[in-house]
Amino acid sequence: MKPSTITIDGPVASGKSTIGEMLARHLGYLYFDTGAMYRAVTWAALARGVPVEDEAAVTALARQLHIDITPPTADDGRQYTVLADGEDVTWAIRTPEVDAHVSVVSAYSGVRWAMVAQQRRIAQGRRVVMVGRDIGSVVLPDADLKLYLDATPEERARRRWLERRARGENVAYEEVLAMMWRRDEIDSHRTVSPLRIPDGALVIDTTGLSVEEVLARILQHLEETDP
Repeated sequence: MKPSTITIDGPVASGKSTIGEMLARHLGYLYFDTGAMYRAVTWAALARGVPVEDEAAVTALARQLHIDITPPTADDGRQYTVLADGEDVTWAIRTPEVDAHVSVVSAYSGVRWAMVAQQRRIAQGRRVVMVGRDIGSVVLPDADLKLYLDATPEERARRRWLERRARGENVAYEEVLAMMWRRDEIDSHRTVSPLRIPDGALVIDTTGLSVEEVLARILQHLEETDP
C-alpha cells in the first residue's frame, strides 16, 4: 500500500521542489510546496509596506493572509498556482527581493505557526507530497514516508544561479553562493522549527545526481517497502 502522506525536507535548492512535483505527478497526489507560503507572506509584507524586520506586524499579516496552493492554472512553466487572498502571486513571490527577505520572515515563530495551521488544513484528508524545511519534523510528524534531500552548498548555489540566469537575471555565482550560506545559517539555527533531518527519514544526497536518478531511488524505496 502506497503512503498517503509524503514529506520532503532539505535545504534550499536541494531538489525538493522538482522532485516533489515529479513524485506527486507520478503518484497522482497533490503537490504542495510549503516554501511558497512563506514567500507569499514576504511578498505581501513588501507589497503592503509592512517592514519585514517588524516581527509583530509581519506575524499579524500572516495570521490574516489566506493562502491557497492549487494545481497550475496557467501554462507558463509554473509547478502550481499560489493565491494570496485570492490574488495569483505565483511568479511575484520568486523575485530577488523576496529571495533576500524570506528567511527572516520564515524565522518568526508566529509566522511559522500561522503557516503550519494552513498547511495542515490543506493536507487534511488528501494524498499529498508536501515539501519544505520542517514538514516531517513539525507539520506532519506522523507522515507515512519522510524524505530528506541534501547537496553541497556549491552544488545548490550552482543550481539556483542557473535558474536565475535562465530568467534573465544578471547575477554572479559568488553572490548566489553567499546568499546560500546565509540562508543555511538562518534556517539551521532559528529558534522555532530549525532545519533538521526528521526522525526516520530516508536521506538522499542529490549532488551529482540527475532528477531522474533521484526519483528512481525514491520509487525503488517505495517498491521495496510496499507490502
